Amino acid sequence: MLEALLALPFALALLIACMTKASRRTIAWTAAVAPLGGLAILGLITPRILDGETVRSTVEWVPAVGLDLILRVDGLGWMFGGLVLAIGALIVLYAAYYLDPRDSARRFFATLLMFMGAMLGLAISGNLLQLVVFWELTSISSFLLIGFWKHRHDARVGARMALAVTGGGGLALLGGVVLLGRIVGSYELDAILAAGELVRAHALYPAALVLILLGAFTKSAQFPFSFWLPHAMAAPTPVSAYLHSAAMVKAGVFLLARLHPTLAGSELFAILVVSTGAATFVISALFAIWQHDLKGLLAYSTLSHLGLITMLFGLSAPMAVVAGLFHMLNHATFKASLFMSAGIIDHETGTRDLRRLGGLRKLMPVTSALAMIATLSMAGVPLLNGFLSKEMFFTEAAAAGDGPISDHLLTLVATVGGVLSMAYSLRFLRDAFFGDAPRDVAINAHEPPRFMRVPVEILVAVCVLVGLLPAFTIGPILEAGARGVLGPDLPDYDLAIWHGFNLPLAMSIVSLVGGLLLYATLQRRTDIHAKQTPQVIKTAYEHVIHGLYRLSCWLTSRIENGSLQRMMVLLVVAVAVMALAPFVQGHALGAAQATQPLPLLGALLWVLIVAGALGTVLLHHQRMKAVIVIGAAGLGVSLAFVVLSAPDLALTQLLVEIATIALMLLAMNFLPQVAAREPRARRLRDALLALAGGSGVAVLTWAVLTRPLDTVAGEMLARALPQGGGTNVVNIILVDFRGFDTMGEITVFAIAGLLVHALLRTAKVSPERAWPDAMRLTIPQVVVQLLLPLAIAVAVYLFLRGHNEPGGGFIAGLVLAVPLLLQYVVIGLGRPNPRLAARVLAMIGIGLLLAVGTGAGAIAFGHPFLTSAHGHPALPLVGHVPLASVMIFDLGVFMVVAGTILLALLSLARAAHPETIAGVGDGDTR
Repeated sequence: MLEALLALPFALALLIACMTKASRRTIAWTAAVAPLGGLAILGLITPRILDGETVRSTVEWVPAVGLDLILRVDGLGWMFGGLVLAIGALIVLYAAYYLDPRDSARRFFATLLMFMGAMLGLAISGNLLQLVVFWELTSISSFLLIGFWKHRHDARVGARMALAVTGGGGLALLGGVVLLGRIVGSYELDAILAAGELVRAHALYPAALVLILLGAFTKSAQFPFSFWLPHAMAAPTPVSAYLHSAAMVKAGVFLLARLHPTLAGSELFAILVVSTGAATFVISALFAIWQHDLKGLLAYSTLSHLGLITMLFGLSAPMAVVAGLFHMLNHATFKASLFMSAGIIDHETGTRDLRRLGGLRKLMPVTSALAMIATLSMAGVPLLNGFLSKEMFFTEAAAAGDGPISDHLLTLVATVGGVLSMAYSLRFLRDAFFGDAPRDVAINAHEPPRFMRVPVEILVAVCVLVGLLPAFTIGPILEAGARGVLGPDLPDYDLAIWHGFNLPLAMSIVSLVGGLLLYATLQRRTDIHAKQTPQVIKTAYEHVIHGLYRLSCWLTSRIENGSLQRMMVLLVVAVAVMALAPFVQGHALGAAQATQPLPLLGALLWVLIVAGALGTVLLHHQRMKAVIVIGAAGLGVSLAFVVLSAPDLALTQLLVEIATIALMLLAMNFLPQVAAREPRARRLRDALLALAGGSGVAVLTWAVLTRPLDTVAGEMLARALPQGGGTNVVNIILVDFRGFDTMGEITVFAIAGLLVHALLRTAKVSPERAWPDAMRLTIPQVVVQLLLPLAIAVAVYLFLRGHNEPGGGFIAGLVLAVPLLLQYVVIGLGRPNPRLAARVLAMIGIGLLLAVGTGAGAIAFGHPFLTSAHGHPALPLVGHVPLASVMIFDLGVFMVVAGTILLALLSLARAAHPETIAGVGDGDTR
């Protein structure tokens, strides 16, 4: 059930991405299935959550290292997940009417659902490493959503700024999580939440705390990282309403709540969190007063309220945690409704500038009434939900006498923040809805379509109902969320409108009256519309980014100047330093085992390999000869594998040599046949580096080959047939025992092919020197063409027998590619069919999907990722046929290998014929 809850948004995002012909309404209805379906699933487990149970689901991933996919829904995860889904459902309805017909609804809703799934995964993750993965996915998807209007400069800048800040914080969070896992000895959330005393007493606690707080503060835009959130307002309003009021920026404070039992309770935690929250609360509220953009004002007010919530979690008292969760829920409702109201105003008037708005209560009476109620809730006016949680905040601030920060100081900070909150709320109300009619707008203001306003009406109704009936409406939700943080022993609290005359009520009155007086004074004595808030931190950030860019350019110019030789020198030096490091620290190779005598054939092969290597060095400036000689060295290695009884490796090495040499011959068509000679000093330097590197590799190889033979090999041989269902142990290792490694390797292989394709896709390169006829292979074209059907038959044969005999997907892919390579070498680089590259790209993609799908299929049957299944079904007239699921995986390997080599061929042919880049070709695919 929990797996379906998590998979639903991602599955529908993929479906929407494929709906190229669907209308915006169809796409919106499809997108709505994700949050509504998720709410239905949460509804099924709600009775268990309200009874205090934690619902878990574990899917084995890599059990050998304890890495599993763990989904865990307690009261906090249920509350936050429900918030993400409920607000998300309203955002989908709102966006269906907000988006312009010219906007890509498919791209918008697919990305929105990807973000929704990431936030949901964050809420219900039961493993901290898994939580970090979803954390980073929220940063990536929010980057795409903020920059949705990619034609706008401010959207691109805001997206990059958000990704830089939150991505940097994500790296810090990863470091903190790793330290936390090292302290506890586990990354499972249950173990970490139960180890609070152990963590706080550990020497690594301060470092882990600071790193985790950096992640939380950057994501929730706490001071001094607040500057990115206002610039993210360049996103479409549905994005602002979702990401920056109810979802993404809540991720940071959610993390504080999630790890509260583990991290809270120390003086360091209180000082860092309370001071950061207090600074954000006051400074952002002050900046909000001077904003001229509706969404800008709401952005700074969001920052202020996030600071308030952060302060509450920093106080660490049980009742402060309850107040923080309560305000998290209340803020999501009134702030999402305000953002959507701002979007309606922008949609129906053509502007969000408060200096040009006014009098909307007469032109848009319903929308204005809804927005005014939500604004009053944001200001903390009685009988609305914002008043209740702000009263609890004032209570906790005034009662924080036992903490490291004075309760008098916190009382002052809370009151000042409340005054400023009332002031910016009044500015929002007066400038938008009162006064003269809108000025200099291109559209006559009017009410929006009926269903565009429905989400605002629902949220405002929640603000009123919670404000009037808090215990009945939100009491069970808040209790479940608080139990997820504090455990079963909750503090006594009363969700009531009236608690008598007390200090928190006095603070509320001072906030409301003081905010009214402050705004009136500012209106009378200053021109608010002429003031601009300082951008000191943003300017500092831009200077840092510019400095880093200049530093990177300087380093690049010193390290990478286009010289392949220099890059190889740096690579060899770096490898040599790393290789020598263990010996500098005192480690030794250890005693070697006795060696076997070298047979005569082995000695001859050794001579061939050494001669080929030396010949390549001596003839390197004559490129064609060097390629041929290095092929001889590769052939010697292939024969050496034959001598060592490794037919799989020998066949693979031979085919790789053929493919590599053919590609190098084709690439030579674009280079001079003779390379320039280097100065004597450089050649001496390179010779010394080559001797050092080669000697080091030789010593390490000798050490490995002379180790004891009682290794894991015996176990692999014993398990291959009963567990892998095959007798070819090499293939079983590649596609079964170490299938995850192979999947990573073919992924890298495909990425390398795509990189070559991207680099040569628009290259307009003509051969510097056409090959003379004498240098072409004198093989009749018909002979080369006949090789292809033969190669197909051999490839199929090798693929089918690979599970029990030498062969497999990798070898079969190389066999299929070799005749095509030879055909290009013999005939030359003809014009490629422009549509063929797309088919080859699809082939690579399908191959990767087959490999991943094989692993996911095992999960569907309750087994770890890439667990294989095999059997011998009996077929009529055929008998028992050996079948294994890894054949599907091997088919993916085959498609990736063959497709990548073909893609490299097409890229070279495209570079040889620049006229095909524009899509002009004669259809000759060779």
